[in-house]
Amino acid sequence: MAGVSQTTVSLVLGGKTGGAAISEETRQKVVGAAESLGYVPDPAARRLAAARNNLLGVFSFTATFPTDVQHSYYPFLVGVEQEAAAQGYDLVLFTGSSPGGTGGGTHALHRARLADGCLILGRHAPTAELCRLVEEGFPVVHLGRRDEPEGPAWVGADYVSASREVVQRLVELGHRRIVLVRDDDEAPASTDREQGFREGLEEAGLPVGPETVFRSADPARELTSDRVREWVAGGATAFVAEETDTSAAWRALNAALAGAGLDCPGDVSLALLGSPPPDAADGPTPAGFDIPRAQLGAAAVRLLAALVAGEQASEPLVACTFRPGDTLAPPRRTQPQAPDPSPGPSAPGRGRNRNTRTEQGEPTQ
Repeated sequence: MAGVSQTTVSLVLGGKTGGAAISEETRQKVVGAAESLGYVPDPAARRLAAARNNLLGVFSFTATFPTDVQHSYYPFLVGVEQEAAAQGYDLVLFTGSSPGGTGGGTHALHRARLADGCLILGRHAPTAELCRLVEEGFPVVHLGRRDEPEGPAWVGADYVSASREVVQRLVELGHRRIVLVRDDDEAPASTDREQGFREGLEEAGLPVGPETVFRSADPARELTSDRVREWVAGGATAFVAEETDTSAAWRALNAALAGAGLDCPGDVSLALLGSPPPDAADGPTPAGFDIPRAQLGAAAVRLLAALVAGEQASEPLVACTFRPGDTLAPPRRTQPQAPDPSPGPSAPGRGRNRNTRTEQGEPTQ
């Protein structure tokens, strides 16, 4: 229909010229003929011919695939989709919650081989299975830093620098006793935040001991209002919590402070090492830093496309932006105390300011 050879059609529809000089007029003839015929390239045939099908997989290890705009992973997918379109790839979505997924083994991950390569999302993706795919030469990129030297390539945010800056801001306000609340696991996102937190304390000349970090496998149960009161009585004036998929540490910290009757930022300051959960939009914006999720998704696609093409590539850590928020203030001169009971007539002097003035205007002692 276009009046050209099969080779020319293949070069035009494949987006490559292979060194051949193909005019724009010829290219338009081929594209027009394909559109009029309703021709769509067959991915299976392309895979047989070129061992590639221009499909990138996205595999999630969350309970359900994060397509809800209120889900913390949704912005990642926006960046993934936009960059995949710019790179000329289509996407295939996989989920670890399907039969054979994380609930019943890791066999579902093998289905990712339907694509040319795969992006992996999830805080706790299976290390052994990902390393096996890499060993077999399948391009894999994990969205989030990984520790395994022989594991998949990854892209990540610079949580260390961002967490260090949050501590620096608190120190500039005058806080000298700061407590970090985090999940009790060794996920790189958590360890990076703690590293930045400790570096911030060290740079300020503040003590860095075990009492400065509270780790819990179940923050909702173990982080109590009594524990918060003990920290405050011991001089703590600021608290920071890490962000995770569930925001468990942040939610538990807020609940404990409310149970202790402590106001923020009047009594204590708060900071969140990450972006606030969507359901917290009605409350005060917590200070901390924002994770550039869309940029991370786009960077992951660029890296995966390079690996699929057989290129050596890496992506730099993506910087996070500090968020001033509404939960920071200088520490109070004295620590907040539980309110005294109402003074009775037999308790002279109680309920009266110690520095009141007499009728002559002289202060009492």
